[in-house]
Amino acid sequence: MELFRNINIDWLSKKWFFLGFSLLFSVSGVLSMLFWHHVPVGIDFKGGTQVRVAFDQAPNEDALRRVMDQAGVRDASFQRLGGGNGDEELITLPQSSDSRADTGRQQVLSALQANYHDSSYKIQDAYTVGPTAGRQLTRQAGWAVLWSLLGMLAYLWFRFELIYGVAAVIAVFHDTLITIGFFSLTNQEITLTVIAAILTLVGYSMNDTIVVFDRVRENLQLMRRATLSEIVNKSINQTLSRTVIASGLTFLTVLALYLFGGEVLHGFSFALVVGILIGTYSSIAVAAPMLVAYQDYRARKGKSTQMTAGRKVTV
Repeated sequence: MELFRNINIDWLSKKWFFLGFSLLFSVSGVLSMLFWHHVPVGIDFKGGTQVRVAFDQAPNEDALRRVMDQAGVRDASFQRLGGGNGDEELITLPQSSDSRADTGRQQVLSALQANYHDSSYKIQDAYTVGPTAGRQLTRQAGWAVLWSLLGMLAYLWFRFELIYGVAAVIAVFHDTLITIGFFSLTNQEITLTVIAAILTLVGYSMNDTIVVFDRVRENLQLMRRATLSEIVNKSINQTLSRTVIASGLTFLTVLALYLFGGEVLHGFSFALVVGILIGTYSSIAVAAPMLVAYQDYRARKGKSTQMTAGRKVTV
């Protein structure tokens, strides 16, 4: 199935618009991570206790916050869950010297018994993540992302050549940075499920980039007299139908997951919604133009560079 026939868009002529777009979201996310909301990690990484409470009626979170404050439980956070036994609320207590599940359960129960009278409630369960486990999970998440990027760089270096791998990894890093930046800008917690979504996006974005690069490699053999800019533009246009169909259907799926999947899947699906949009964009607007920028850099150095299928010839 082909949506676009004989399309001829000069993508590389718009590279400065693409650069401005990327800088806008990248810098905004970095500023938010540094000065505003920082990186809002969840209990999986910072430690603490989570208590799940089922209410007969939807509770008012402002009222719950006042109840917890009156009981001396400070800095608690709340997340609405659509439970089967009425409305459920996930109450997260910060890490303390006595962060045990039973202690947290008793703190929440005592606070509700003393000050909450809007509806009946029942504590469903409670669990605790300690600071040591949180630090270990943080390291493991970081290593997982790093090793995935290095593995893909090595594969593309072997399959094509080094500049292809560098361009693809930079594009994926760009996608990851903007996705995490969106979490910081919207002050949504990053949990283990979000890390799983980010790793999924690393693979998805890389796959989309490889499709474009593979067509560039094919056209390098067929269009020997064309410039690299012309080859890259033609390659993007030739794969545009595949990109729109594949990314569009995936985006609609994760969008439905985000809208109807409930609060438990909210962070996971939000990362996928943002990441698929940015990942599709970066394959066209970040990774491919880097090949041309590299050739232009080599030309300014006084070397004639011809990029071929899997190797580079310098005259």
